[in-house]
Amino acid sequence: MNMVDASGWIEFFLAGPNGPQFRPIIENQADLLVTSINLYEVHRVLSRKLPTDLRDTCLNLMRRVPIIHFDDAMAIAAAELSLKHQLSMADAAMYAMAIAQQATLWTQDADYQGLQGVAYVPKP
Repeated sequence: MNMVDASGWIEFFLAGPNGPQFRPIIENQADLLVTSINLYEVHRVLSRKLPTDLRDTCLNLMRRVPIIHFDDAMAIAAAELSLKHQLSMADAAMYAMAIAQQATLWTQDADYQGLQGVAYVPKP
């Protein structure tokens, strides 16, 4: 299974330089999971950059795959990962959800670089 963090989704939707790196992962919906954290972060950024109808089309694409929710067990796991790896709350939440789902976390966020189970794509 795969998860793409918000930076990857945004890069894909806005046709950024790393968009092609995330495209095959996102298009393989049979092996893709989305988190409620992703929806929040992508909605927040795309609301500033795209018209509402286009933003909603992007979010609906994300909703085509199973959505993993941030619950109390994930909150505790995220807190432990945050302490261990000095991750922000959102980053630790994403990482905890990927670990729980035994999914590879695809990202261009340098805070994840070197962590097990993370496929890091450096920003150009």
